[in-house]
Amino acid sequence: MVAAGRGNIAVSRLIHRSHAEPGWYVYAPTCAIVEADRARQGTAEHLAALPGITILDLDLPGALAVARQATWAAAHTQHAAEPTPERPNGAFIATATPKQWAGQQVRIYDINP
Repeated sequence: MVAAGRGNIAVSRLIHRSHAEPGWYVYAPTCAIVEADRARQGTAEHLAALPGITILDLDLPGALAVARQATWAAAHTQHAAEPTPERPNGAFIATATPKQWAGQQVRIYDINP
């Protein structure tokens, strides 16, 4: 999310596609937004203003998942990427730090050039 605020081209493309093309979605877990805003002030407002981003609230299953990771952002992000009835295959995690997810059962989209 910080990469979006810094103008990362891969993230910009994902956000554009989610706004312009049916079937493309970019989800922003609330806890990850908070952590991104702490790392780079103004990121939360920037992301919330973009039309192609779906903000994911911290619901009860998400809150219960928070205890499984070192940070709330990682836990909420992993929870958001897990399969659901709406997303039977789960979702990709777009990240600039793919090594952070090593050993986790999540699909990664590396946004590094």
